[in-house]
Amino acid sequence: MVSEWMGFRPSTPDSLPVIGASPQGNEVVHAFGHGHLGLTLSAITALMVADAVAGRPPRFDPGPFSIGRFR
Repeated sequence: MVSEWMGFRPSTPDSLPVIGASPQGNEVVHAFGHGHLGLTLSAITALMVADAVAGRPPRFDPGPFSIGRFR
């Protein structure tokens, strides 16, 4: 028996992940859309999320990863 499987990866139209606080409120922090690079980008994503949750200044520019770029 032969079976085929294809799983879609969560990605965004510009291939960059979404990382940062929700525009609806800071109690939700997004970290999705890494495509095939989820494991590779997990450490830096964790640092960005930790800064957002703790209210610290970001270590990295969060602008390119803002969900607001899709408005």
